[in-house]
Amino acid sequence: MPLLYLEPLLPHTKEGDLLHLLCAVGGIGRGKVGRIDLYGAVAVVEVPSGWEMRLAKSLDGAELKGRRLRVRAGGGRQLTGPEDHFGRLARLVRLEAEGEANEIVQKSRRRTPAEAEATGECLAGLVIAEESSGLGGRCILTLTKRDRSRTLPFNKLEPGAPVLLAPEGVADDGGWRGVVCERGRTFLSVAFQEPPDADARTLRLDLSADEVSRRRQLDALDQARTARGDRSAQLRDVLLGEKPPAFGGPTDLVLLDAALDASQQEAVAFAISARDVAIVHGPPGTGKTTALVEMIRQAVSRGERVLACAPSNMAVDNLLERLLQGGEKAVRLGHPARVMPALREHTLDFLVEAHNDTRLARKLAREAFALFRQAKKWTRAKPEPGARADLRREARDILVDARRLEDQAVELILSTASVVCATLTGLSGEVLGPRTFDLAVIDEAAQATEPACWPALLRCRRLVLAGDHCQLPPTIISREADEQGLGVSMMERVVGLYGADVTRRLDVQYRMHEAIMAFPSAVFYEGTLQAHHSVAHHTLIDLAAVNAIPLTSTPLEFIDTAGADYDEEVEPGGESRRNPSEADLVCREVRALLEAGVPAESVAVIAPYAAQVRLLRERLAVPELEIDSVDGFQGREKEAVIISLVRSNPEGEIGFLSDVRRMNVAMTRARRKLLIIGNSATLSAHPFYQELINHCELAGAYRSVWEEGTV
Repeated sequence: MPLLYLEPLLPHTKEGDLLHLLCAVGGIGRGKVGRIDLYGAVAVVEVPSGWEMRLAKSLDGAELKGRRLRVRAGGGRQLTGPEDHFGRLARLVRLEAEGEANEIVQKSRRRTPAEAEATGECLAGLVIAEESSGLGGRCILTLTKRDRSRTLPFNKLEPGAPVLLAPEGVADDGGWRGVVCERGRTFLSVAFQEPPDADARTLRLDLSADEVSRRRQLDALDQARTARGDRSAQLRDVLLGEKPPAFGGPTDLVLLDAALDASQQEAVAFAISARDVAIVHGPPGTGKTTALVEMIRQAVSRGERVLACAPSNMAVDNLLERLLQGGEKAVRLGHPARVMPALREHTLDFLVEAHNDTRLARKLAREAFALFRQAKKWTRAKPEPGARADLRREARDILVDARRLEDQAVELILSTASVVCATLTGLSGEVLGPRTFDLAVIDEAAQATEPACWPALLRCRRLVLAGDHCQLPPTIISREADEQGLGVSMMERVVGLYGADVTRRLDVQYRMHEAIMAFPSAVFYEGTLQAHHSVAHHTLIDLAAVNAIPLTSTPLEFIDTAGADYDEEVEPGGESRRNPSEADLVCREVRALLEAGVPAESVAVIAPYAAQVRLLRERLAVPELEIDSVDGFQGREKEAVIISLVRSNPEGEIGFLSDVRRMNVAMTRARRKLLIIGNSATLSAHPFYQELINHCELAGAYRSVWEEGTV
């Protein structure tokens, strides 16, 4: 049956409450509703085929016990067959590809350079400042503005981002695809497989879709759909709910990291016992990476080979760094430009280049190209018949030997590695060949689309998914693909299938003061989180050279701007929203923190709207102070976090703030101080924000903008 996902639920919500809502508001008969499962703040409900979209539309935004719900349709527990499931996913992948292409055209190609740059996904008016060579023989272009001292505007072209370089003013999709490998205040360096023939006076650089990874996903979906009689088919059937997952008996766990807490130890032991799939649910700050590294090392100690993946390069690098610290022999796949500089010597490209076989291969390649050049030359003496063809044949034979030596080096390096680390989209069949692994671990699994996971799944015997489906879901561009379920991650779907049967949650968090933790724990994690004693009571005044003022002495604060005419507005020439008066208040609070001695690099300002981010960056040009969207801070933390909620209008409209998982991410970035600024009159129309404001009032953390010293 198809599934409905309803969230966020209040603690102690019962199945009967949901059934009443489905019938009274959704108009469905009680007898038609299937199984109802509760997983913390999320409910998963089986409904008849044909009802899922109707119910999602009628229930989305409905209130349950005073809380407004977000409802979406997802895949079913029991499918009519792999063909239906994978055919649907392939169709959604193609829809997303179309959505990304349209987005790029709308945001960049059809706008003026200034308008395109304002989106953050384009840089225009660039020139080539320097050309050099990089790892793997790649061409590195350093791009700047014509005035090389000019600071580049805000942009999302981070290291590892796929980009398209094209002459300024090009109307079609022509250009050269590359990857950002380094960025500074005045420059971006981009790596290309071959030197671009870029003779234009000025160039533009646009964020681009990753077509290679899209093809890999579609190929993997087709292989999964047609698998018969092998381990991939067996694992597929478990993941689709057609066969139950199996687990071995309890085993004595000899810890390699003695510092693991009880919930981490339980998660590791449980994951090791899984014969098919296990899920490690890691709420913010609970040491998920620590648990995963222990689990991988335990598998390696048993003689197993492990594939460690994640959707982001940063998450893969974090795993790699921790595994190397643990003494594991790990190799990183992927473009070296997408890897942290300190870890590049562990990339496959770097290791292959340094191998003796590769050095010999390079020498042979030079000989081959010399023969090709010789075959092209005209000489005074007429060459013997067939001499040119013989030279070309000899050159081709030498190149075959060179490639064989390179392949031999790759094979040797991969075969001697205990762990192979890669992004989900960086698993190249050309590099890995038919190689399989005993265990695949996917970190940040809740942020990955299901199609992105299948290339890894086809190479493993067992699977562990780790992440937190109560934080941000996968980013989906196509609204149609999102509505039809592409945003439902495999982790979220499998939790819906099996729940606690395959899941272990970590419950001790090592980041937040207990006052910052309390509200997210109650709303998203059934109040199960505990603050470790090392962080439970820490505040900013515990940091060196920080002065004790009310702002630095308290861990939690909500400043209410209601009644102060802090009105939101649409950004001139754009579509995003901003709130200038609220931005002024944010600036005052940031300066107060800095004047009290809090280092700028320890402070983050988070705003849900890009226009507010741009406005704050203009008004707070403080080196090392980070100002970004919620997405930009996922997986990170700061000592102090200020959140500007922006929305302030008489209609009570809050837009995508209603996706409260975004607030879960924003609030849980803070370690010692969380300051939220917003208009209670607007926000309290949504039950989540009303509950947040009530929580702050009860905790003595609420104050009005009208209080002395604030306005």
